[in-house]
Amino acid sequence: MQVFKFGGASVKDANGVKNLASVLKTVGYNNTLVVVSAMGKTTNALEAVIKNYFENKSELQSSLQEVKKYHNAILLDLFDDENHVAFNKVSTLFQELDSFLGRNKSPDYNFIYDQTISYGELISTTIISEYLNTINLKNNWIDVREFIKTDNYYRRANVDWNLTQQMISSNFNTGVLNITQGFLGSDANNFTTTLGREGSDYTAAIFAYCLNATGVTIWKDVPGVLNADPRYFENAQLINKISYREAIELAFYGASVIHPKTLQPLQGKEIPLFVKSFLNPLEPGTMVGKGIGIDPIVPCLIVKKDQVLISLSSLDFSYIVEENISHIFGLLHDYKMKVDVIQNSAISFSVCVDNIYNNLEKLLQHLKAKFKVTCNENVSLYTIRHYNQSVIDQLEKDKTVFLKQITQETVQIVTK
Repeated sequence: MQVFKFGGASVKDANGVKNLASVLKTVGYNNTLVVVSAMGKTTNALEAVIKNYFENKSELQSSLQEVKKYHNAILLDLFDDENHVAFNKVSTLFQELDSFLGRNKSPDYNFIYDQTISYGELISTTIISEYLNTINLKNNWIDVREFIKTDNYYRRANVDWNLTQQMISSNFNTGVLNITQGFLGSDANNFTTTLGREGSDYTAAIFAYCLNATGVTIWKDVPGVLNADPRYFENAQLINKISYREAIELAFYGASVIHPKTLQPLQGKEIPLFVKSFLNPLEPGTMVGKGIGIDPIVPCLIVKKDQVLISLSSLDFSYIVEENISHIFGLLHDYKMKVDVIQNSAISFSVCVDNIYNNLEKLLQHLKAKFKVTCNENVSLYTIRHYNQSVIDQLEKDKTVFLKQITQETVQIVTK
């Protein structure tokens, strides 16, 4: 069994869907599961729909119509006959979404987010499955929510591994080409959950683990794992081979090629991960596996933008020790802040966080009751693995450095 994952950029239009089919024909698709994300920027477009649902009902239908038009254009490019079953299936999914938005009574943003955002993946896989059938790549469309079971921590659900393994072992047909959705699961009440942004890679790893797959391939618009994001850094280099450990380090620090949770289940069963180009599928790309180290050994640069740097000091110049630190981390947990780096001295404590749940103001008010608080928003966190001084100097040039932390292998710098 092999597991392939295609992201939104690889299926952003009809040509992308056709290229997915070409990749399958080129590399083989026997005993294969294909995990697919929402098409193009659909997730962002559905986030705009959710925003309008809460804040601007008069724009709700127009924003939803944009999503419908985008997918209808892809359908028209893929299928000659507008009576093709794909049109009806996609229309039915949009009707379900309309119905949910019309009858929902829950005020819970995160719950509504997961029920709404999931239609991106459901629609993309429906279109792709029907197109593959049309060109005689017969396949089985499966609803991932029937296989990956989670808790109800909406927008960042935790997998129930025992139940998920049971569902996959009992109900999954490994003998055919299967198409399913990334990013999604369902809770005990069968409400849709999501595994976090970019969670489709994680979906592929979950299935690979439960199916004892021979490998996972993530098909990207880059040649493989690069030592830096070419959008932000010049002269990015391809990494040929990398160990699970090193890849997990890079993922933890925010490398966008691999989702942070993806590698752990693969490492558990020593299932290799390949990152390859969907434009050049026969190129070797990058292999992530056991005990490989990193080849070549080059500085790896990661940037996380739109971060928040919070600096605290005690009001009475008392030490910030275990009791205070425990209190701070309790608040960070309560307000669902993702901590990316911390630094503390005797009377100060700094933390760089990702405010994904928009709870910053509430957190700051709570912290100000006990600490003197300084907050810098819209900062960038740079992480360099296998650094050298030249790379550090180049990165810091013409920037204001708020925080720097250096260990043997890694330097982290918060700048603006």
